[in-house]
Amino acid sequence: MSIQTIKHGALEYLTAEGISVPHCFTTRYGGVSTGSQSSLNLAIGRGDSPENVEKNLRILADSLGFDPKKYVLTRQIHSDIVRVVTKSDCNGFFHRDYPECDALVTNTPGVALLVFTADCTPLLFHDPVTGAVGAAHAGWRGTVGGIAAKTVDAMVQHFGAKPEDIRCAIGPNIGQCHFETDADVPQAVLEAFGQEAAAFIEKRGEKFHLDLKQINALCLRRRGVHHIEISSDCTYCQPQRFWSHRVTKGDRGSQGAVIVCKEASL
Repeated sequence: MSIQTIKHGALEYLTAEGISVPHCFTTRYGGVSTGSQSSLNLAIGRGDSPENVEKNLRILADSLGFDPKKYVLTRQIHSDIVRVVTKSDCNGFFHRDYPECDALVTNTPGVALLVFTADCTPLLFHDPVTGAVGAAHAGWRGTVGGIAAKTVDAMVQHFGAKPEDIRCAIGPNIGQCHFETDADVPQAVLEAFGQEAAAFIEKRGEKFHLDLKQINALCLRRRGVHHIEISSDCTYCQPQRFWSHRVTKGDRGSQGAVIVCKEASL
């Protein structure tokens, strides 16, 4: 199975073959925003108007076929916090009105979970047995904190999911080709995951390059999740298609990763 590109007119997003509920990783294409937020910016607070962001969120909801009033958003802080949400958490289009967290899980039919990225790693989760879904934003700190595994743990604890049943998709992020750090980041990764993670760390001169997609996949495999699809796209390499915080030095919009909970199949 693989990550596929879907186009609906000007709108373009990515989906995973192994996830059977409505979901996607967005690109920059298909919205109404302009300038450095052009065009499908999904986040408030980066210089875009609230009206544009709301229109973009509605465009995405219409394309995926869910009620835009059923979004639950994240106010991300590069943490390992996972929130369990229901219909009562659908508080509108402004993510700064939501409690701080970097991952969401639900088993409430119709609820759509949304996390934001612009170089960090987005992860989407679906358990076809219980119908539960999850979405996580993993910066390097969240990756080291095991937010991928903690999202799985929340689905197990609250919804009775089994890790071996869960399907996960890892979307576009800044790839190992361009995720350059000082020694503190690989040191934290090795402390968290041991020498097995060294395969995803490359020293180049005085700097280090890390493959955060594969490190998150390692975290998931250790938790018992083996149905994992990984996008090959790098946000830094494709700045016209994706926003990259490093390329733009912060003058940007935000991509989204969204997944919608449906009724479990019996």
